[in-house]
Amino acid sequence: MERNIFIEQMTNAPIEKQDTEFVERKGIGHPDSIADGLAESVSRALCKMYKERYGRILHHNTDEVEVVGGQSAPKFGGGAMLEPIYVLLVGRATTEVNGERLPYRTCALKAAYSYLERTCKNLDVEWDVTLDCRIGQGSVDLRGLYETRRLLANDTSFGVGFAPLSETERITLETEKYINGKLCKTMPELGEDVKVMACRMGDSIALTIAIAMVACKVPDKSHYQSSIRDATNKIHDFAQKFTDRDIKVYINTADDYAKGIYYLTVSGLSMENGDDGSVGRGNRANGLITPMRPMSMEASAGKNPVTHVGKLYNILANMIAKDIVAAGKGDIVEVHTRILSQIGRPIDSPQAASAKVIYAKNVNPKRYEKEIRSIYDEKLANITDLTELIVNGKVTVF
Repeated sequence: MERNIFIEQMTNAPIEKQDTEFVERKGIGHPDSIADGLAESVSRALCKMYKERYGRILHHNTDEVEVVGGQSAPKFGGGAMLEPIYVLLVGRATTEVNGERLPYRTCALKAAYSYLERTCKNLDVEWDVTLDCRIGQGSVDLRGLYETRRLLANDTSFGVGFAPLSETERITLETEKYINGKLCKTMPELGEDVKVMACRMGDSIALTIAIAMVACKVPDKSHYQSSIRDATNKIHDFAQKFTDRDIKVYINTADDYAKGIYYLTVSGLSMENGDDGSVGRGNRANGLITPMRPMSMEASAGKNPVTHVGKLYNILANMIAKDIVAAGKGDIVEVHTRILSQIGRPIDSPQAASAKVIYAKNVNPKRYEKEIRSIYDEKLANITDLTELIVNGKVTVF
């Protein structure tokens, strides 16, 4: 198959050679990440229900989850939830097949409840969250795209990727994972709501980190302050492993100890007290927010993993970018990948695809054009393999 694949050389400085770089990651407990996680967990649950009943994934998109913050009264050593967090599950799904109504609502609510219990360890999901499902039936024309033998795109959209991650990007990604992984196991007073913002200026990297502290595990001001100092030192030592650049770590910079201002929460989540969240406002498909790089504003979480190119192409673009860099073996310094769909067109045949490449000095760009085109062709020809990876949680989308 002849695909519209365009390969261009870029002559601008790669990200590592630029003077400034900003990178952000919203952690798993951030309200926007919670919305993404709920949308994706509901989608995966519907996929499994459809496959068990009919041997195929039916049409659905659950990418419109809203998280409305509650109210709380945290205090050292404890506190209380005053008003529950409200979660609205919105989207479209196949709700009936051959006259048989499907338990889509129960399936969605169970998936959402389970996700919150797994993710928010200090939240009493049964009492402190109100789950509301308003998922409706999808439009006939979009569901009809599933009936063709060759899968057709159910949106006109584009996917964006790049590779490799810069030092600053990798540090940002790995630091949040470290805090919500190894560090929180040894420091249970750290909540899941973490945000890491990295600012590189030349060879100096500043990490500004917000961590919601769990009040019942922080008995007093002294403990809070010592925990912040301890976490700062441990995070610095962890992040420094990824670079020779100078790293500085700042945690909860809005605190004002003299005025009694501390980032205390009952649940370790800012959404307990008025902070809201929406699907698509957080991390991109590669887990980062990167304003210095090409990005798509498309929300990947919750979109169906069969024909929604807003999901498939963003994941695929990043995979293709990684493969291109690997194929270059040092000759390819950086690559930006983009894939554009057209609604109704086969998902393995995008309207256009682009690779913009920064080569190492003295490398002939013609040397890699055939290989780059081959990588695109192979990944697009096997794009349906992504579906199982997504449904089984083998691919992250935020």
